[in-house]
Amino acid sequence: MKDIQLLTTHDQLKTLSDPFRSQLLLRLMEKPMTGQQLSEVFDLSRARIHYHLKELEKNDLVHIVKKEEKNGIVQKFYQSVSRGFVADRSLLPHTEEMSESIRQMMINMLDRSQRRVLSAPEEALHEGTGSQDPTDWKYLSASFEFKATEADFKAWQKKYFALMEELNDIQKQTPSPDAKTYYFHSLGIQVDEPLFEKKSEEES
Repeated sequence: MKDIQLLTTHDQLKTLSDPFRSQLLLRLMEKPMTGQQLSEVFDLSRARIHYHLKELEKNDLVHIVKKEEKNGIVQKFYQSVSRGFVADRSLLPHTEEMSESIRQMMINMLDRSQRRVLSAPEEALHEGTGSQDPTDWKYLSASFEFKATEADFKAWQKKYFALMEELNDIQKQTPSPDAKTYYFHSLGIQVDEPLFEKKSEEES
């Protein structure tokens, strides 16, 4: 599976702008699944699942990675072709579909993060040390808002991804028997209005 795949056709954008298909694709980024397995996850008929799978496959967003025979029936395992997607500049005339496909992927990633939080073990939610310093906690949960130029934001983002690569390199080393799996979800997006009310200098 590639890390990032370019979307190069208008049909790909339209496919991903469908809320359910983007949700389906996100599931198939996690692991290969059959139409039957997906129908059980989403509580939908196999016919409906297969219709959407065919649309994703037709637009080169998923592919069949293996086949298994069970009780005389060949089961096809589908997987996303990439862990992430970005629209090619050639699709800029279709800004509405481009925005909608990105929006749907973000929303479904939030849904996936919610599922991960709900399934997290109890020990993951204990602060452990009882410290009031968030950097001492066993989990990371925070939201921030700030003003910056687009250039400053992109420069900071490069540093952020470099840090994530550093964390990824740690897991490539000989794994410790004490190692645990950590899930990260990052979201940074320009908004119209601030969410948090700022104190004036007189109040602070």
